[in-house]
Amino acid sequence: MTPSPTPLFQRYWPVLACLVLAGALLWLQPPREISAGLTVLAWLGVCFLSRKPRADFSQTGELWVAYASQGGQAREIAERSAGQLRMAGIEAQAVPIDTLTSERLAKRQRLLLVASTYGEGEAPDHAARFQRWLDGVRIDLGQIDYALLGLGDSHYPQFCGFAHRLDSQLQRLGARPLFDRLEADRCDPTVLRQWQQQLGLLAGQRDFADWQAPAYQSWRLEARHCLNPGSQGRPAFHLQLRPPADVPLPNWQAGDIAEIGPCQPPEKVAALLRALELEGQQILSEGQSLIEQLARCRLPDDPGPLHGLNADALLQALPRLPHRDYSIASLPADGALELLVRLQQDAVGNLGLGSGWLCQHATLGAAIDLRIRANPAFRLEADSGPLILIGNGTGLAGLRAHLHERQQLGQHGHWLLFGERSAACDMFFESELCAWQRSGHLARLDLAFSRDQAQPVYVQHLLRDAADELRSWIEGGASLLVCGSLKGMGEDVDALLHGLLGQKQVAALREAGRYRRDLY
Repeated sequence: MTPSPTPLFQRYWPVLACLVLAGALLWLQPPREISAGLTVLAWLGVCFLSRKPRADFSQTGELWVAYASQGGQAREIAERSAGQLRMAGIEAQAVPIDTLTSERLAKRQRLLLVASTYGEGEAPDHAARFQRWLDGVRIDLGQIDYALLGLGDSHYPQFCGFAHRLDSQLQRLGARPLFDRLEADRCDPTVLRQWQQQLGLLAGQRDFADWQAPAYQSWRLEARHCLNPGSQGRPAFHLQLRPPADVPLPNWQAGDIAEIGPCQPPEKVAALLRALELEGQQILSEGQSLIEQLARCRLPDDPGPLHGLNADALLQALPRLPHRDYSIASLPADGALELLVRLQQDAVGNLGLGSGWLCQHATLGAAIDLRIRANPAFRLEADSGPLILIGNGTGLAGLRAHLHERQQLGQHGHWLLFGERSAACDMFFESELCAWQRSGHLARLDLAFSRDQAQPVYVQHLLRDAADELRSWIEGGASLLVCGSLKGMGEDVDALLHGLLGQKQVAALREAGRYRRDLY
């Protein structure tokens, strides 16, 4: 809705007032005072005319980041989030949560929320009225997709209690979560990086600088081979990484994430050093060479403005590369950390930042900056019953780790629905999946290969065709795991589940921890 125009008098009354005061000065004061007074009044008039109007939260084109903040942290994160989205070309604004009304929410299609919990599970003071309103309101928010970041302190028994209630109420009113709720314990930087990754997915841009860089460990790239030679799609690689020989393999669980610190191609770093006439082997204050540190920085296409800078000044001028997240495809008992990574390439042939490093630029044996991040949002309890695993492409990685975990626990009889392009080339881990099917570890294996028939078939079509079996498995206590692309597969599967099972049952599964997603 376009705001109504401001009346002329309301717009220009400050100037008229300045002119009246100027006339009085001319009448009453000597010339020097007149000159000074006119200057001051003119400046005041300009300030009034150029001042920004109060934020108008009724605009429908903006993506709102609503915050509920007691001590200011949620507001700061919301403002940083909105700023990050604006950098990606998306109109975004941080707004207090208590400014949301039925009329304003009716105009939203997407909404982000950052919600602190205060005291014993309470809403922040300014959000208490909004919570009471939300508890009693009866409106349809079915057009809203939302993402929620909860902030809290796990020392309190009702950790992120307000965020939990907010999540439940939004789903009660028909709103659908874009991602599973994130909970940051005392602003845990790993969770905030995960929130940044979600913002990047919404913006269609992954090259946001980390608000706080991960504390990486050095791993070694032990093995790499292409799983789909001859595919019409981009190559996908199975990678194995281990820490140095004198370091034991750390622990992680199915569903956890590997944060990778990518490096620039060596030839790109060498080209910059030649252009700036700098010695790459010089050792700097952190004990690393200039060439090692430049490899972890964004490098400009035009090095001209950097001429004349010494090594330290150069590194100060270049931002660090952001990390990349990958679902871990193995367990520690498998002896290595395994990844399934598709080599990304843009329209002009530039390789993806993380995938280019892992799949092409890094040599076997190369040191890889890696940090394991716990991902409770994609973990399951040991007694969660049979699994219905749904994924496409490299999303098979996260599902594979869960199948390995269930195998170790002696729990069999799961159902995998997986989609890719072609059965001839894109059947990732074929021998393993077929062996699981023969042994009964997979009670059912449904495959969709979109390019193998005239009319494309995707994994969501398989799920629709098996609606009765899906309901039967859910009634029998099965849990749902979805891993893969957000666009297309993830959104369509979620919409289909709502249609087949109903909003209340999907919300109940999510609350019970029986519907988990890892989408990217």
